[in-house]
Amino acid sequence: MNQQLLEKLKAWGWNDTFTYYFTPYDEQGYSVGRVTLEHKRMYRILTEHGELLAEVSGKMRYTATKREDYPAIGDWVVIRPRAEEKKATIHAVLPRKSKFSRKAAGDAIEEQIVAANVDTVFLVNALNNDFNLRRIERYLILAWESGATPVIVLSKADLCNDVERWIAEVQSIAIGVPIHAVSTKLKDGLEELTPYLREGTTIALMGSSGVGKSTLINHLSGKDMQHVNEARQGDDRGRHTTTHRELFRLPGGGLLIDTPGMRELQLWEADEGFRGAFDDIESLTAACRFHDCRHIQEPGCAVQAALVDGSLARSRFDSYLKLQRELAHLARKEELRLQAAEKEKRKKIHTKLRHRKSRQ
Repeated sequence: MNQQLLEKLKAWGWNDTFTYYFTPYDEQGYSVGRVTLEHKRMYRILTEHGELLAEVSGKMRYTATKREDYPAIGDWVVIRPRAEEKKATIHAVLPRKSKFSRKAAGDAIEEQIVAANVDTVFLVNALNNDFNLRRIERYLILAWESGATPVIVLSKADLCNDVERWIAEVQSIAIGVPIHAVSTKLKDGLEELTPYLREGTTIALMGSSGVGKSTLINHLSGKDMQHVNEARQGDDRGRHTTTHRELFRLPGGGLLIDTPGMRELQLWEADEGFRGAFDDIESLTAACRFHDCRHIQEPGCAVQAALVDGSLARSRFDSYLKLQRELAHLARKEELRLQAAEKEKRKKIHTKLRHRKSRQ
């Protein structure tokens, strides 16, 4: 890979780790690109040949066993370009440095990667009637688990009469996480986001419909890149504006991934993320007299003591227990799914061996 191409890729988030993983492919004559748009198994990728429309190879589709084996927005992919056709074939996905995942909608126990190779996650929440601390906790769990750095953006600050109060509420559940209250209408607080938008740095915007992600992108880009809908009258809940995931390059060199609003945010495997989001309660549990304390009536329970003296809000602890149960339930279902998959795999191997013996 020549230096000129390397510098061009760095402007799109490339680093030395990706160079290391790509080297074997580079030696075989493959090219590389970054996924900027994902839509129904078709991908728009940015390459040294410009933007190409790509699909995965037949071999890659055959060997893929789960959804995460396919490319996601923000991925670096190994390709064979057909520059004259403005097309390419994707042969592999380079290892991800981070991924924001949730459980896919529906009954299936399946991971959905919302964005990959992200440095910072802007968790956007509107300061209107749809504001919800418990929802922010869910986003924080998945953000900490992703490997990216979470930043909370409280949008539509012009609709709130007591911004400082809500900032304090969020600080109580997001210890150590940067919080910025902004208003695109009044152009207030937006300059605080500039330091995150460094060249080659990828930021993903996450939040429910109507929180102002598209308006924020339009402001940061300096032009109307995304269509904007008004929130519904009566409950301030937004209507879907963004219908697909897309990666934009901002004038200052920062990279921004816009995602559709997620009203339903089901957790995915998130042990580290859970501990990161509830570090205050996890610290209390470590101080309990008994290591297997259930935090109900045990003597020397630091959690119950904090609930009594008011340093821990009951609503915060109830949310902790609820999300803990949700993750445990997901883990049990995932274990059953893996057992069933392993059983089916052994069954297929046994069938093949039996057929082979019958032909001898």
